[in-house]
Amino acid sequence: MNAEPAGTSMISAARKAPYLDRIEEHELAVRWKEKRDQEALHRITMAHMRLVISMATKFRYFGLPLSDLIQEGHVGLLEAAARFEPDREVRFSTYATWWIRASMQDYILRNWSIVRGGTSSAQKALFFNLRRLRARLAQGSEPLRGAAVYKEIADAIGVSVSDVALMDSRLSGPDSSLNAPLSDDGEAGSERMDFLVSDAPTPDEVVAASVDDERRVLWLNRALGVLNERELRIIRERRLRDEGATLESLGEKLGISKERVRQIETRAMQKLRTALLKINPEMAPAMI
Repeated sequence: MNAEPAGTSMISAARKAPYLDRIEEHELAVRWKEKRDQEALHRITMAHMRLVISMATKFRYFGLPLSDLIQEGHVGLLEAAARFEPDREVRFSTYATWWIRASMQDYILRNWSIVRGGTSSAQKALFFNLRRLRARLAQGSEPLRGAAVYKEIADAIGVSVSDVALMDSRLSGPDSSLNAPLSDDGEAGSERMDFLVSDAPTPDEVVAASVDDERRVLWLNRALGVLNERELRIIRERRLRDEGATLESLGEKLGISKERVRQIETRAMQKLRTALLKINPEMAPAMI
């Protein structure tokens, strides 16, 4: 005999679970919060599984299994139970609704598309309300069309028109694999990925840049030889490190004022420019 699917078993159990009145709900919530009574937690969550199922049916149009939505909603229900404060005089169903919806929405955003969507509150609102707002605008006395619809939706949700257009295009069609063939005849051939333009440098450009970098390092090392010990230290500390030292910190280390450090640095840079110009007149000015 086959085991009953998890989603189906949850629905069956939810239908059989008794409703809780306000007093009984409060008593169970206190038992769970103060004593971590697992039986109290079970009774609270099972009594509210009808709410989870009802909310899950509202998200069915995203094409995900209803059983998965119910299970994600159950996770949100447990999270709500863990955070619920029974002494605030708020019914548990009111408090839990937000957590159930948030859990389902996060699941949908993770699984609806292989392309990760926006995660900001505005982007989530756009994702879950675009169809509804578009349908409502289309049913008006004077239906809006084209860019006017995008503008109305953008103003209602608080996003840009380009965000609305991009989300609309994503919701209008399925994801396409980059490895899908361009031809529909089933024969081996070019794939979509073959025609993507890469912004990365070509192998020749990478090699040329590497050679140029090596030459610049060689020239710079030769030029540094014209500096005295204090000038070299200041240039290394100020110019040749990812996070250059401040004039104040170098002055403290060398026992001089920050203005004196600046003067020595300026003189050292002039000496480096002169040395580099002698080594390579064309490349040196760009290196300083």
